[in-house]
Amino acid sequence: MTAIACLRILFNAAGENQPGEVPRSKAQAVADAFLKARWRAPRKCGAVAPLAFVLADNRVESLDPAEMQELAAELEQVLFPGRKGGQVCLMTFEGDETAVLKFASLSQKDLAGLVAGKGYGGAAGRVHVITADAVESVPSTRQEAKALAAEKSEPLPAPVVSDPPPQSIPPEGAPQEVAEAAPAKEGPQAKPAAAKSVKVAAPKPPPPPPPPQTGWWGVYDLSANAFAGSLIGMRADLVEPPPEEDDKLLKRDLACLTDAQAVLKGSAFGEIHVPFGFWNLTTPSAQEAYKSRLSRYPLDQQPRLVATIYGTPREASLGMLQQMRAFLKGSFAFMDLRVDDPTFPIHGLPPELVDSVTLVLSGETERDRLANILKFVERKASYAGKGVMQCMAGVSSRAELEACQAGGVVRIQGLGVTDLMDKPVAAAEGAPVALGQAA
Repeated sequence: MTAIACLRILFNAAGENQPGEVPRSKAQAVADAFLKARWRAPRKCGAVAPLAFVLADNRVESLDPAEMQELAAELEQVLFPGRKGGQVCLMTFEGDETAVLKFASLSQKDLAGLVAGKGYGGAAGRVHVITADAVESVPSTRQEAKALAAEKSEPLPAPVVSDPPPQSIPPEGAPQEVAEAAPAKEGPQAKPAAAKSVKVAAPKPPPPPPPPQTGWWGVYDLSANAFAGSLIGMRADLVEPPPEEDDKLLKRDLACLTDAQAVLKGSAFGEIHVPFGFWNLTTPSAQEAYKSRLSRYPLDQQPRLVATIYGTPREASLGMLQQMRAFLKGSFAFMDLRVDDPTFPIHGLPPELVDSVTLVLSGETERDRLANILKFVERKASYAGKGVMQCMAGVSSRAELEACQAGGVVRIQGLGVTDLMDKPVAAAEGAPVALGQAA
């Protein structure tokens, strides 16, 4: 468990040294001394290239964005006293050791391209541009940058306007009839031609935009009697079961990742739960697709993000789960397993590997569903011994909610908690739908 990052200092290429500023020729020594004073043992730091420093901390899995932002503000003040922000840009890169060292060798021109969102020709990682005012994620590779640019530039489909039927009567508010003069007959005795009426139909308004693919379920904490956060899901699941093919599930996951990232800064309350397919997390090609989305996730949002892994088999491989945790930990602070079997063998997992297990409630009758809740909560002592929360998805009635509450289930979600919403819940206040109140 070691967090390793490369910190690069990018000077404003067009800027000129002002009185009191540290000359670029001395910036390396000044920054090195500053970092060694601030990045104290047992953490390690060192210069590996001009204006490039590797920072490592073997006590954490990822670096604290608040501390890194404070570091940026202080170092900027040291190098550019009295100047406005933006004269120096700190860039952190998180990846494996080889990728970190590659990043350390980038030129100032390459760094400027990264800041501009163009990526670079190296291994994928997590790149953040840190100033005193913000922590912003940018694409790390050129492929990620192209994919992001393609998404932003994809044109909206043109509205389809049908031709009006012959001699249709224009709707109220449409333009009045227009008189079109018929050509006069030739000859000296020609009489004025009668006017011919032409009815002009008003163009139809464009069709309304389709509803978004995704929506949000509220996640209610029974132990606190308050909402804790929201889970993003697909609207299609309300009318038909999800597909079974991994490639179709991957497309759904990527849509959820994109839409969840779009609301992170605007919806500041609570945890944000994002789904991942168990088997797609074991496939290299799917992992690369996930990485392209996760590279855009801002580092400062990581403490509130929960990766919820659906389709987890009863006998999930311990090695696979450990690899998933390592893959997701850079972006998500918590990992949740969604299971279908209420007797999921939690006793076989080591402590701290997962943070919660969510039973997806099933059963043809309410009696069957209540029986599954009972089987799940009978293992409460085993879950408590592992430090793992018991959660329930698919709760749809007051009886199920009360059974979860009586059995000690910590968190619940489903139609008995909230309807599928357009936005994440905005506050802890409120009560589940099953209790007869608006969520």
